[in-house]
Amino acid sequence: MLKLYYAPNSCAVASHLALEHSGATYEARKVDFANQQQRSPEYLAINPKGRVPALISSHGVLTENPAILAYIAQCFPAARLAPIGDAWQFAQAQSFNSYLCSTVHVAHAHRYRGARWSDDAAAIESMKRKVPQTMKACFDQIEHDFFKGPFVLGEDYSICDMYLFTITNWLEGDEVDVNWFPKVAKMRQWMLDNPVVQKVLKAQQ
Repeated sequence: MLKLYYAPNSCAVASHLALEHSGATYEARKVDFANQQQRSPEYLAINPKGRVPALISSHGVLTENPAILAYIAQCFPAARLAPIGDAWQFAQAQSFNSYLCSTVHVAHAHRYRGARWSDDAAAIESMKRKVPQTMKACFDQIEHDFFKGPFVLGEDYSICDMYLFTITNWLEGDEVDVNWFPKVAKMRQWMLDNPVVQKVLKAQQ
């Protein structure tokens, strides 16, 4: 059975959504960041990075959302979570999810994790002030250049929407209004109304 380690409202929501949509039999285990459980010897033995998500499978432990999302989509093709039968379209999905992971999430992290990049208090504060601008720029590009509509890849709901939804829910805390991005906002509302999404969000509380 698959086992997902997550922290509430973290990027692991995306992988949790994919598992629930896939129909997989899985167990979700909370990692208590407030009590630094991610730094415990027990968790570091699972994921030496000390982060979430981490997915335990019959093959071993998998980390990083783009990899986990692709793995789930490929393991459960009947769920149609990604265009796995089309090499180009699947690469496009991977490209989008990699952008979320390497650029958008990092831009967001500058508000809360500035100490990863600097020990200078003034520099950390400068990073925080920059976050609304950088996050808006990221979502401007998503809205105008990447989002095909009504979902990220076009007509089909996919792992890309699950990942984008997860990060979109951080915008308010980053002082960015999701309604500035009508296509993204419409997708987000569709997901908020989706019973599967509601089930995962409730479980994450």
